[in-house]
Amino acid sequence: MATTLPLRHELKFIISPAQEFLLSRALDAVLHWDPNGDERNEYAIRSLYFDTVFDSALYDKLDGVRNRDKYRIRIYNFSDKVIKLECKTKIGSLISKRSISIPRDLCEQLMAGDPSGLERTRSGLLNDVYREMTIHLLRPVVLVDYVREAYLHDAEEVRITLDKHLRSGMGSIDLFNPQVPTVPPFDHDETILEVKYNHFLPPYIRDLISTYAGNAVQTAVSKYTWCRVFEEKEA
Repeated sequence: MATTLPLRHELKFIISPAQEFLLSRALDAVLHWDPNGDERNEYAIRSLYFDTVFDSALYDKLDGVRNRDKYRIRIYNFSDKVIKLECKTKIGSLISKRSISIPRDLCEQLMAGDPSGLERTRSGLLNDVYREMTIHLLRPVVLVDYVREAYLHDAEEVRITLDKHLRSGMGSIDLFNPQVPTVPPFDHDETILEVKYNHFLPPYIRDLISTYAGNAVQTAVSKYTWCRVFEEKEA
């Protein structure tokens, strides 16, 4: 587990569609749009999460283990134009993320659980994936889809995301197939509000969130965990 990466704060909340509507318009008035968004400041994210043969990432999260890693491959708008291999690291209450772009052929290799050749790369992240695949049998376990609306501010590298229409791939790992059947893990169409920043959250942004999502339920549960637990219940 890397410990020399820049560490950031991350707050998560579950908010209602009405809260999302009001907060979105308030953020739009004072923050910058994510340059990756469309004319509505939205884009689709699909992540293929990996876990060990013992489901270490899942159970470490459920058990509240303070320091843990989570591996995923991420694409945008169901395209293979940009494919990101990422490791999200949790250290106490802080987070960091390593991310590299990979070609589709390497992506397909990792999806097949094949680590051959990764030990010879200069990428520390790929070396770690090699280790996890060979020692702990890291393999793909769940697809997670959602639509993201994101707002940015240069101060403290603030990034606020409104993640909507969360859906689970229900056992499929067919990352590049936009027709994969997916199911929402929530009973209602809640939005996941995530607030990330370096050291402190500027007061006026904190006030905005408090005003429009002040009674929101703060949560530590991840999209990965929601979808995995939902799939296990439905199995």
